Amino acid sequence: MSTDSTAVAARPATAPNLTAVFVRLKLTLLRNGLRQSAGRTVAYVSSVLVGLLFAAGAVLGLIALRGNVHVSALAVLLTGIITLGWAVMPLFFPTGDETLDPTRLVMLPLRPRPLIGSLLVASLIGIGPVVTLALVTGAVVALADGPAAALVGVLAVVLVVLVCVALARAIATASVRLLTSRRGRDLAVLSGLFIALGAQAVNIAAQKLGRPDGLAVLEPLGDVLRWLPPASAIGAVEATGQGAYGRALAGMALTAIALALLLFWWQRSLTALMTSPDSSTLQAVEKDSARRSGGGEGRLGRLLPGGRTGPVMLRTLRYAWRDPKSKMSWATALGAGLLAPVVSSLQGGGSIYTAFSAPALLGIQMYNQFGQDTSAFWMVASTLATPRDAYQELRARAFTLALVAVPYVTLVSVGAAAFIGPWSDFLQVYGLSLALLGVLIGTGALTSVIFPYSVPSESNKNVAPGQGSIAWFSLFGGFLVGAVLCTPLLGLTIWLHLADLQHLLWILLPLGVLYGTGAAELGLRLAAPRTLKRLPEILAAVSKG
Repeated sequence: MSTDSTAVAARPATAPNLTAVFVRLKLTLLRNGLRQSAGRTVAYVSSVLVGLLFAAGAVLGLIALRGNVHVSALAVLLTGIITLGWAVMPLFFPTGDETLDPTRLVMLPLRPRPLIGSLLVASLIGIGPVVTLALVTGAVVALADGPAAALVGVLAVVLVVLVCVALARAIATASVRLLTSRRGRDLAVLSGLFIALGAQAVNIAAQKLGRPDGLAVLEPLGDVLRWLPPASAIGAVEATGQGAYGRALAGMALTAIALALLLFWWQRSLTALMTSPDSSTLQAVEKDSARRSGGGEGRLGRLLPGGRTGPVMLRTLRYAWRDPKSKMSWATALGAGLLAPVVSSLQGGGSIYTAFSAPALLGIQMYNQFGQDTSAFWMVASTLATPRDAYQELRARAFTLALVAVPYVTLVSVGAAAFIGPWSDFLQVYGLSLALLGVLIGTGALTSVIFPYSVPSESNKNVAPGQGSIAWFSLFGGFLVGAVLCTPLLGLTIWLHLADLQHLLWILLPLGVLYGTGAAELGLRLAAPRTLKRLPEILAAVSKG
C-alpha cells in the first residue's frame, strides 16, 4: 500500500454539521408523521391554513392601525401575549413536538453548547414560529417610522422570535421529567379548559377594544411592557422613530440580555438532564407508593359509606382523578359551568339564570357511566347478580357525582346572585338548579343502560368508531328528555311571576330538592333491572375500540 493511500485511510472522517443534521431530522420526522394517515395530514394542513389566515388578518389589522396614537400599546401587548403563549405551551402540550425531546439525546456523544444552537435552529421549523414571525413583523410595520426604525425593527423581529423559541425550549428542558410523567400528562388534559377560558377573555377584551376609545385602556399596561423583554425590542422600534436612541438601545439591550440568559439557563438544564440520573428510581417509587397507601385516599375511604356504596364511590373518584379522559371531562364541566356566569358578570347586563350551566354540565357526567370503565367493566359486571346489586352500583355512582355537584351548584348559584343578582331570585334559581341536577342524574342512569358506548383510552377520540350516533342519542336525547321533565317546575315559576306571587317563590327551593331527589331515585330504580337484562350488550358496547 502506498504512503498516500495510508495517509488517506488514517485521515479522520469529517463530522457532519450538527445543525444541518437536526434540520433534516426535523423535516424527515415531520414528513413521515404526515404519511401515517390521511386524517393526520388533513388536520395538520388545516391547522397551518387556520394559523396563516389568523396571522394574515392580525397583520392587516396592525398595518391598518399604523399612525394610531395607541398602536404602540397594542403592539407591545401583542408581543407579551405571544411570549406568554410560548412560555405555557410546553406545560400544556408537552408532546406537541416529540422530535425535539431532549431525553432522546442523552445517550448521544453531544456537547450541550453546540446542541442548543442546533436545537434552536430546528425549533424554528413549524407553524408556530412562522405565525409568530408574521405577528411580530406586523407589529414592527405598524410602529416603524423611518429607515433607522425599519433597521431596528428587523433586528427586533429576529430577537423576539429567538426569545420566544428559546423560552419554550428552556422551560420544556427544565421540566421535562415532570412533563413526561403521568402528572405532566394530567396537566396537558387541562389545556382545553384554559383555551376555553382564554378564548372568552379574548372575546371580552375584543368587545371592549371595539369602542372608539378602546385602545386607550391599553396604555397603562403598555407602559409597563415596554420595559419587559422581548416586548422592549418592539418598544425600541417606536423609540427609534421618535429619535429617542438611548431608550431604543436600552430596549434592545434588555431583549438581547434576556436571550443570553435563556440560552444559559437552557444549557445548564440540558447539561443537568444529560449528566444526572433519572430521579424515578425504585426507591422513589417505593417511597411514593408508601406515601400514597397511607395518605388521603385511605382517609377518604373511611369517610365513605359502608357496603358496596363506599368502594364504588372510591373507584369512581379514582377514575375522575387518575384517568386522563375522565379528568378532562370533569375539568371541562367544572370550568365551563363557571364560565357562563363569569362572562355574563364581566360583560354586564347578564342574568342570574346563567347559573343553570353548572347543573347542566355536571349532570351530563352521569351519562354513559359504564363507558368510562371501558373493557374493565367485565369486573363490575361479574358482581351484578340481582337488580339490587345493579341499583347499588348506579346509586353509588350517582352519590359520587352529587358529592361534587351539589356544593359546586351551590357555589355557582351564590356567585351568580352576588355578582349578577338580584338576590331575590336566588332561592328559585338554586331550587331549579338542584331539580335539573337530579333529573339529569336520573335520565343519565337510564341512558347509560340504553345507549352505552365505549370511550377509547389510547386515542384522542371520546367515542369509538361506529358509535357516534349512539353517543349523540345518549347525550342530546337524554338531555332533551331531562329538560322536558323540568317543565312542571318551570311552569310553576312562570305562573308565580305572572300571578304577582313573588313572595311565594321561596317554595321552589324545597320543591326543587324534592323533585330532583325523586327524579334521580326514579331513574335509578328504572335503570337497575334493565342493567341486568342488557348486561351482555352493555359489556360488548363499552369494550369496543
